[in-house]
Amino acid sequence: MKHNKKTGHLVLVRHGKSEWNELGLWTGWNDVALHEDGKLDAKKMAEHLRDIEIHAAHTSKLKRAKDTASIILESLGGKEIPVHEHEALNERHYGIHAGKNKWQVKEEVGEEEFQNIRRGWDHAVPEGETLKQVYERAVPYFEEHILPSLKSGKNVLIAAHGNSLRALTKYLQKLSDDDVTRLEIGIGEVHIYEFDSEGHIKNSEIRGLNPDKGKL
Repeated sequence: MKHNKKTGHLVLVRHGKSEWNELGLWTGWNDVALHEDGKLDAKKMAEHLRDIEIHAAHTSKLKRAKDTASIILESLGGKEIPVHEHEALNERHYGIHAGKNKWQVKEEVGEEEFQNIRRGWDHAVPEGETLKQVYERAVPYFEEHILPSLKSGKNVLIAAHGNSLRALTKYLQKLSDDDVTRLEIGIGEVHIYEFDSEGHIKNSEIRGLNPDKGKL
């Protein structure tokens, strides 16, 4: 990927493995810390970004995303880079399923309902959110607070969550409602989009592809 000064780069990373990822629990808005492996995940992601100078970072309000961004920026020597936190980038709220073991839920509800709960676009979860609702909060935030920086040639890191990143990827790649149900954002992956001054995507790539995505 050529790094012309007139283009901006958007870097999307899912937080490293959390303590609840390790246990197979649905986390959602619960403010869970990174597992020790997750801290290593963040350091590895930083290695994929040595050729891109990050000018600003955005994270959710949740510790696992904020700590991932912090480790990445520190590894890259960017302690002074501004970091913006906002709940618009928070993980999806899993409602009554939050804190439950997802594999036990799968046994209880069956494969089809499990996949609808986990990856569905507009599948209701009692007391929780759909992916569509995550999209409706994440995309406006991106358009207002991040896209202008990309159009001006700045490189921006977003450290967030599987579902908030799936919502943004649906928007960026113009995925259909059906296509997004099959989309997985793997821990450790670095998704990079190159924008021109009009806000159009010129190139994209994934570094550090995770062959085990979707298994946590």
